[in-house]
Amino acid sequence: MTTARAGALLDRLGRVGQFLWSGWAGLAGLALFAALWQAGHERYGDFILPAPLATLAAGLTIAADPAAWELAGQTTLRAVEGFALAAAAGAAGGLAAGYSAATMRLARPILTVLLGVPPIAWIVLAMIWFGSTDGTIITTVLVAATPVVFVGVAEGAVTRDRGLDDMARAFGAGPLARLTTLGLRHVAAFLFPALTVALGSAFKVAVMAELLANTGGIGGALAAARANLDVAEALAWVLIAVAGLIAVEYTLVHPIRSEFERWRNAARPWGVKR
Repeated sequence: MTTARAGALLDRLGRVGQFLWSGWAGLAGLALFAALWQAGHERYGDFILPAPLATLAAGLTIAADPAAWELAGQTTLRAVEGFALAAAAGAAGGLAAGYSAATMRLARPILTVLLGVPPIAWIVLAMIWFGSTDGTIITTVLVAATPVVFVGVAEGAVTRDRGLDDMARAFGAGPLARLTTLGLRHVAAFLFPALTVALGSAFKVAVMAELLANTGGIGGALAAARANLDVAEALAWVLIAVAGLIAVEYTLVHPIRSEFERWRNAARPWGVKR
C-alpha cells in the first residue's frame, strides 16, 4: 500500500512538473504581446497607450497599497462565486439535455433568450432587483456564464459513443456506472474548455458590473481611474484583473482537469506529449 501511495504521489508530482514546464509557451506569448504593446505605445503616445513598463510601475504602486488587495479579492470572490454557480447549473442542465431530447428542445428557447440579451441589460435588471450589492454581480455572472457551460456539456453528451453505452449495458452496467465510466469521460473533453471560457466571461462581466453598479472592487477602481484620466492606472487594474483570472484558472480549473483526464495521457503512445 505504501509503495502504491508513493507511486501515485510521484505520478502527481510529475504531472505538476510537466504542467509548470508547459508554461514557457505562455510566457513566450506574453512576451510577444508586450512587444506589440510597446509598438502601439511608440506609435500613439502615452495618453492613448502607456508603455508596458509604465503600466507595470503603476501596477506595483497599486500592489503596495493593502486596500488594493482587498478590492482585487472582492472582484475575484464575486467572479468565482458566480462561476461556481454557473458551472454547477450549466453542467447539470447540459447533462440532462444531452441525455434527453425533450429537455434539449425545452432548453433551446431559454438559451436563445439568455444569449440574446446583452450582459449590460442583465446588469441593469440585477441592479433593480438587488441594488448595489454582491447579488448584482453574482447574478449577472451566473446568467452570462451558464449558457457557455450548458452548450459545452450538452454537446459532449449528445456526441457520446452510444455503441460503448450498449456494450456496457450488455455486460450488466447500470445507468450510473455507464455515466461515470463512459459518459463523463467523454463529456470532460467538452466541459473543461467551456469552463475556461466561462471563467474568462465571469471576470469580464464581474468587472463591468462593478463599474456600472458602483459596488467597489476592480470595477470601482477603474471608474476612479477613468474620472482622473489616468490611463496607466486603468491598464494596471486591467492587468490585475487578468492576473486574478490566470491565478484562478491555473490553480483551480487546470489541476482538476489534469486529475480528471489522467486516462487520456495514459492512452497516448510513448513519447507523445500535449
